[in-house]
Amino acid sequence: MISVLASVKLKSGTRDEFLKHFINNVPAVLEEAGCIEYFPAIDVESGLANQQKDPDSVTVIEKWESIEALQLHLKATHMTVYKENVKHIVESLSLKVLEQPS
Repeated sequence: MISVLASVKLKSGTRDEFLKHFINNVPAVLEEAGCIEYFPAIDVESGLANQQKDPDSVTVIEKWESIEALQLHLKATHMTVYKENVKHIVESLSLKVLEQPS
């Protein structure tokens, strides 16, 4: 199993629009072969001194059975449509693809 943390930096004030598109796409992603978990997360106030909050970012948390399943996900038709729908509000995207050491 692999985990993916995708940090999406958005144009100022567009988080709600982004989340609408993202959440509409979630059911199709969860139906994909190899998808274990897939959801957006936003910053919440914790009171922790080292927390870095950003109202214009979303973290996507994903779990996949394999790298191959992740690669197929990125080529899925619904992902192409989703990317087209949000490209005007996404400033940048960074990925961490992780596995638990054995």
